[in-house]
Amino acid sequence: MTREILLLAHTGRRDAVDAAVTVAHRLHSAGLRPVMLERDIASLSHVIGERMRDIPLGVAERDVPLSRCEVGMVLGGDGSILRAADLVRGAGLPLMGVNLGHVGFLAESERTELDASVQWVVDQNYTVERRMALDVQVWHAGRHVGSSWALNEASIEKQSRERMIDLIIEIDGRPVSAFGCDGVVMATPTGSTAYAFSAGGPVVWPEVQALVMVPISAHALFSRPLVADPDSIMAVEVLQREDEQGVLWCDGRRFMELPPGSRVEVTRSAEPVLLARVHQTPFSERLVDKFNLPTTGWRGPVDPANQVESSETVHQGEASQR
Repeated sequence: MTREILLLAHTGRRDAVDAAVTVAHRLHSAGLRPVMLERDIASLSHVIGERMRDIPLGVAERDVPLSRCEVGMVLGGDGSILRAADLVRGAGLPLMGVNLGHVGFLAESERTELDASVQWVVDQNYTVERRMALDVQVWHAGRHVGSSWALNEASIEKQSRERMIDLIIEIDGRPVSAFGCDGVVMATPTGSTAYAFSAGGPVVWPEVQALVMVPISAHALFSRPLVADPDSIMAVEVLQREDEQGVLWCDGRRFMELPPGSRVEVTRSAEPVLLARVHQTPFSERLVDKFNLPTTGWRGPVDPANQVESSETVHQGEASQR
């Protein structure tokens, strides 16, 4: 049976279009079948004409179920990977990102590694990493009015630029604080380097299982970022003091209006996002590379073979032998 690979590209960018053509040809040459969305095939055809005419592309969700694909290759930036995660949710499909954007925290490789990325897929030379996602539930006047999910964050924001929104934050059914602010971000460790990071939140290593809550420009003495247990329930309520509307955004893509009295509850989702990984680069190194952090002067750990015992250590050793 032919192996099928989902190929997702930011078709509004010329470099992503060219990369998609290259990847499709190389997958086909290796005996694999590229699969694309019907709208992406149409967009590519409009830009590149007949350059992919000889490739028997599969059409995702029409003749190839997403669940039948082996892995999804995403050509673009973090935004493209977030869109891909939304598309494949429920299909159990790991995503391998090739960064054609700016930061590319979620991507596994850069544009200079395009050929290598194809070969990793051909050789099945990758592991699957499970990233925590958020389950988001919205209530109003005692009624459940909506559901969503997020890989990075769920953010509650003010609707009017000129006014603050009054919110109360809650962890595990207990209120923590209330204040006027521009909003509140509730994030996963993956999202800690995105919106939550910009709002002054902590950087959380992806291996850490935790939930993060970060107020945005709160007019309050206590508005510190909070790190909670991964099984906690984080909640934010929109108070009715000023009749101010709010907006819920999930990963900056899906939104819902929040009238006064709305309540947003966020928990760890039972369904993680799957990322295909090849590099075993420590997160600290990725952090330095992506944010171009200054590390000049770093000498590194001391070689144990080059350490000298202090007189105190020697005396302690002698005493233990008496």
